[in-house]
Amino acid sequence: ICAFSERLLLYNLVTIGFDVLALPLFKQEENPLSAENDAKLPPFQYVLCTATSPAIKLHDETLTYLNQGQSYEIRLLDNRKLGEFPDLNSKYVKSIIRVVFHDRRLQYTEHQQLEGWRWSRPGDRILDIDVPLSVGVLDHKASSTQLNTVEFLWDPSKRSSAFIQVHCISTEFTPRKHGGEKGVPFRIQIDTFKQNENGEYSEHLHSASCQIKVFKPKGADRKQKTDREKMEKRTSQEKEKYQSSYDTTILTEVRADTNVPCLTLDRNPRGFTLSMQYLVPSSTIQDVQQWLQRNRFPQYCKLFSNFTGVDILKMSKEDFVQVCGPPDGIRLFNAVKARNVRPRLTIYVCQEPEQNRSQLHHKREIGDTAMCVYHAIFLEELTALELIEKIASLYSISPQQINQIYRQGPTGIHVVVSTEVCMNIHSSACFCVSARLIQSSA
Repeated sequence: ICAFSERLLLYNLVTIGFDVLALPLFKQEENPLSAENDAKLPPFQYVLCTATSPAIKLHDETLTYLNQGQSYEIRLLDNRKLGEFPDLNSKYVKSIIRVVFHDRRLQYTEHQQLEGWRWSRPGDRILDIDVPLSVGVLDHKASSTQLNTVEFLWDPSKRSSAFIQVHCISTEFTPRKHGGEKGVPFRIQIDTFKQNENGEYSEHLHSASCQIKVFKPKGADRKQKTDREKMEKRTSQEKEKYQSSYDTTILTEVRADTNVPCLTLDRNPRGFTLSMQYLVPSSTIQDVQQWLQRNRFPQYCKLFSNFTGVDILKMSKEDFVQVCGPPDGIRLFNAVKARNVRPRLTIYVCQEPEQNRSQLHHKREIGDTAMCVYHAIFLEELTALELIEKIASLYSISPQQINQIYRQGPTGIHVVVSTEVCMNIHSSACFCVSARLIQSSA
């Protein structure tokens, strides 16, 4: 630890019975394995009741435009054959609806993207369920930390519909905002679970998703009209290369063998919760199931349906290879045994009471640190946003309460701690933090 200490100043701002719809998504040729495929129809089908874009090429995934804040119906349809999943008769299942990033690039930076959105839209949610319009859904929940997720129970044998509202728009996540940028696509993903022997909704039944873009109010209608007009101007030969626009959007099944990642948009300040990012001995069966889904091992959810964190952590590399085969076994073992990556920057901060400031300075000058208790802060992204977040977490305050952070420079001047300043702080530097109250102009 450095022998000297600098001062950071925190400025606090005081703030006061549907029928199953069989609409074709793509042109399909007759297949000799069709009988086998029919036998493997998904148990459920989810239908987003709004039209798909007509400007999508034949072999591309469908794209659906939504208006910000508008309620859209998602029909939850029972697609089971007679005698299939008899244990679900007269029983509820749990469905979790998420809005997630479609682009891999944004999945990697989702923490930074979503924290920025949260700060710019305090008190808002990314996804809501419109309860008065919804039919047949019970025990609906919308977590205050998982802004992009809603969950509820429903009975597959009865008519069920969930009306959702998406409040973030696609252009909020574009790197440059000068007007006219293409918005980034999202995905609506639905995961359905049934109860296990302990009554927990942890046994995965089915997942499906579709691609969407979200516009400001009435923007989706204008975009749909524009796409339709563009298609009308194309020749008949060109039109054959594009899909028809369907009145509804059928969510495509996410099969266990496709390894489609199920990434959420929202994280806590330190990334995923511990049970999501790493398996620990206290991880429950449901934690293990969610960890497998999030780490691209959905095909093994059924295999490990009764395993807790302790059970998984006791397995050796040879055990994983024997159960899952060499490629996935090695990959799963490495994921289970993963450890934290070394932080890029470590600094030490001490909260300095105003009345003890001169006394603490004298103590430090003579090498007596008995009264100075420091806390380590680990930075991985080296951004001002991350520093504010970590300091707020350390002192149990909301990040929105910190208006700005300054570093005391030469002759006592206050230097704004920007991302560039964070990138040039020496590792193991020591700082004393003092807060100053800014009275609201109101």
